[in-house]
Amino acid sequence: WVRGPSPLRCLPPQLPRWKRSRRELLQCLERFLRALVTGGPLSAPATATQPAWERFLACCHGQGLLSSAESHAGAGPYWTHAATSRPLYLILDDNFYYQSMRYEVYRLARKYSLSFCQLFLECPLECCLQRNRLRSHPLPDQTIYLMARKIEMPDLKKNAWERNSLVLKSFDCTSEDNEQIISLLATALENPVKQNEENTEQKEADRATCAASTVHQADQTCRRIISQTMKDAKDKNVLPGDMKSLSEELNKLKAEFLEDLRQGNNLKKQICIQSQYFDPATSVISSFQHKATNVVNKYILK
Repeated sequence: WVRGPSPLRCLPPQLPRWKRSRRELLQCLERFLRALVTGGPLSAPATATQPAWERFLACCHGQGLLSSAESHAGAGPYWTHAATSRPLYLILDDNFYYQSMRYEVYRLARKYSLSFCQLFLECPLECCLQRNRLRSHPLPDQTIYLMARKIEMPDLKKNAWERNSLVLKSFDCTSEDNEQIISLLATALENPVKQNEENTEQKEADRATCAASTVHQADQTCRRIISQTMKDAKDKNVLPGDMKSLSEELNKLKAEFLEDLRQGNNLKKQICIQSQYFDPATSVISSFQHKATNVVNKYILK
């Protein structure tokens, strides 16, 4: 992992420094992968700062992947025999606490038909806090608490792209763990991500985003319906005791409706298409409106 405080010339200035550094590194990494796969020249990305690129090259030199600049003056960085004669594993050692951060790396692997795998070290919060306090420059405890809340473990069932993942207990390393890691690497190496492979994960992510948006829209609409229904019931002189029961019944109905929506029970035959002709939230809210009307009529028509 390469870090640096230098501002980016072409990246949005509003990005936090750590985000700019992460973005720069991925850009440098892509240039590295492109040159390695195609055999072309290794040149700096246009959007990366010179200091960031120089740090990246220094890291590659330190790993024995590039020859010294003096040996090939004017010819640019040159691959060593070690970089091209055997399998090459690139380890990105970082928290990658959001799945979206890891997915960026997966996309690079898919773009260049490379292997991809994840090693997730699971550690109890108290152990993390203790280890942090032993560091030469410990972070505030609050940062560790925040990370523990935010971090997203690999979800092998939900995300097809995370299938080559291994979760280990980081506080108790055993020889069996080493064997599992070697097996993970071997499996990933034998099964590179194909460029033309159907992007199942992205479709799943799109469906999840669609579902979340639909539930949110439905929740807001249900609240407005309940509010208007309660107002109508009050105007119809429904008794206070019945008003309380009506409110409880409507909110229970809303909770059941939204849970069905989250589980996809109301969207099984629908496709999320963002267009002027289709609104998934609107298409399913009518059933709630109908049921809410039936509920309130029981109290108004008493």
